Amino acid sequence: MSESVAEDLRAHAFLAGLPEGTVDIIAGCARWATFDTGQLLLREGEPADTLHLVHRGRVVIEMHQPGDGGLSIETVGAGHVVGISWVSPPYRWQFDARALEPVTTMAVDVGQLRAELGRRPALGFALLDRLASVLAERLQSTRIRVLDLHRLDDDRPR
Repeated sequence: MSESVAEDLRAHAFLAGLPEGTVDIIAGCARWATFDTGQLLLREGEPADTLHLVHRGRVVIEMHQPGDGGLSIETVGAGHVVGISWVSPPYRWQFDARALEPVTTMAVDVGQLRAELGRRPALGFALLDRLASVLAERLQSTRIRVLDLHRLDDDRPR
């Protein structure tokens, strides 16, 4: 583990307040990743194998809308995470995530992370509890977006 990776992770808002040792475990599974504007960080339906801790830039989380392309669910930036579908089976991305501008993330290999956390259940629970909060926020964002679309559909002339 690079000490600079661990230091950068300690400064990431998502990881603040996790039990001692959690960041060091994550750092041992992490590498820097960069994405150009428009590039996908993850694609719906593909294997969910990476947790992205956004360090710089903005990422839009989208879902497919038949005939219309991507439907924006939420936009996140530095201090947020992208890619939480790895938490439960079938371990496939449920959304696309696209860079709105140049993006830098700390990309965490979740296969390696799962193995490490399996040996330390208390740390695993703390991290999964944090991820559950993100999941709840994303679900709420999706709900609001669907309601907005429903309202727009109701306003269309018939």
